Amino acid sequence: MGVGRMAYRKKQILVLIVTIVLSIGCARIKEAGRGVAGISTKVLEEHRKDAIIKIFDFDYNTCYAKIKDFLVRRGSYIYSEDAKKRLIAVYVSEEDTTPVGLFFREISPASTQVEVSSASTYAKEFIANKVSRVFGQGEGSEEEKGKDDVKGKIGY
Repeated sequence: MGVGRMAYRKKQILVLIVTIVLSIGCARIKEAGRGVAGISTKVLEEHRKDAIIKIFDFDYNTCYAKIKDFLVRRGSYIYSEDAKKRLIAVYVSEEDTTPVGLFFREISPASTQVEVSSASTYAKEFIANKVSRVFGQGEGSEEEKGKDDVKGKIGY
């Protein structure tokens, strides 16, 4: 076998290996990169089965906009929005990077279900209660930023 033929054969093998790696590992590599960057929503999706479910008598767009506006005003940091998954992923505050996900589902033209998901039970309950206040379903006022969470630190 000549030198040219061996070089060609090595290129073929390299292309085959790269193709196999990319075809079976793209999603995993992408999610791993998000995890390292701290913006993965995988943990929120995994804990969705244990989510706190709230139903609001507002259409999807109004509900989504009101909740997003409230989260920003209360100091939560939105690190991911996924229109396809109908998800807003936030950190409880700029100081507390406990992730909480809000998954939206339109039940009817005038009703929207919101699932509040997190690995942290306390963070999930905290955000769910705060979001309920936006629509007058919780105790206290929505302006209590930081009162329940000592300097924004909730933790796991």
